[in-house]
Amino acid sequence: MENGFFVHPTACVDDGAQIGKDTKIWHYTHVSAGAKIGEGCTIGQNVFVADGVTVGNHCKIQNNVSLYEGVELGDYVFCGPSMVFTNVPRPRCKYPQRGSQFYKPTPVGEGASIGANATVVCGHRIGKNAFIAAGSVVTKDVPDHAVMMGVPARQKGWACECGAPLDENLHCAKCGRQYAPCAEGLREKEDATK
Repeated sequence: MENGFFVHPTACVDDGAQIGKDTKIWHYTHVSAGAKIGEGCTIGQNVFVADGVTVGNHCKIQNNVSLYEGVELGDYVFCGPSMVFTNVPRPRCKYPQRGSQFYKPTPVGEGASIGANATVVCGHRIGKNAFIAAGSVVTKDVPDHAVMMGVPARQKGWACECGAPLDENLHCAKCGRQYAPCAEGLREKEDATK
C-alpha cells in the first residue's frame, strides 16, 4: 500500500496505469498502461483491464472478468464472476479490427450490477442502478433501474438504488424510496420534476 493502493505480487500493473487510493488488485490480474481505476475498488483474480478503460470509484470486479477498450464503468458498479464485455460488433480473425475506430463504447451507469456469466454486447448503455441477472445476454440499451433477464435480456421489472425490487407503484419496501418514470428509465420521485 506504499502507493496508496495494493497490488498482489502475481498481478501486473503496467507503467502509466492510474490507480486510486485504497484500491486492491488481486492474483494474476493485468492492468494496462492506459487504464484508469478509481478509489476504493476491488479488482479480483485473473481480471484484465485494457488501455483506455475507465473504472469509477468503489467498483467491485469479480474474478475472470475482462474489461476491454471502450468499457466505461461509473462509480459503485458490480461486475459478477466471469461476466463478459465485448468491444467489436463483428470480429474476424482474418481481418483484424483493432483501434478505437472499430471499438464500440459500453458505458455502465453508477450503481449498476451485472451478474455472473452475463454477456454485454458492445455499443449498448447499461443504465444507472440497472440489474442484469446472471447468465443474461444484453443486446440493447438498458434503462436506469431496469431489471434485465434472459437470452436475449428482456426487462422483467425495476430495481431500487438499494438493490431491492420495486412494486407496481415503483415503491421500495426495503428502504422506502419512491420512483417515477423519466426519459432514462426511472428517477427518485422527488427528482422527477427537475
